[in-house]
Amino acid sequence: QVQLVESGGGLVQAGGSLRLSCAASGRTFSSYFMGWFRQAPGKEREFVVGISRSGINTYSADSVKGRFTISRDGAKNTVYLQMNSLKPEDTAVYYCAARGRFGGSFDYTQGSEYDYWGQGTQVTVSS
Repeated sequence: QVQLVESGGGLVQAGGSLRLSCAASGRTFSSYFMGWFRQAPGKEREFVVGISRSGINTYSADSVKGRFTISRDGAKNTVYLQMNSLKPEDTAVYYCAARGRFGGSFDYTQGSEYDYWGQGTQVTVSS
């Protein structure tokens, strides 16, 4: 069982940067594929970035490619989302998620593929 807590959200001007953190409970954090999703008011939740269990492979949505970077620190049970060149359209509640299932391929862009979710942290980008 995993509990996830996001932090680091806030208000930033367009073009600025922000770093989100996702702290996980337990000592098995590195065993899970991790992802960041976001949801704006009136919009569906969308995939942002993902990272493999080893941290070697990362995946990004086209909308954030080249601007957002996901990383993980297994020793600290923490996953980070570095957001640069922020745009107003990045405004949303950002959630981290962990996949607790193993042994098969999956579509990392689908929220239903994840088993544990944080409470979310608000990111607001002003013009």
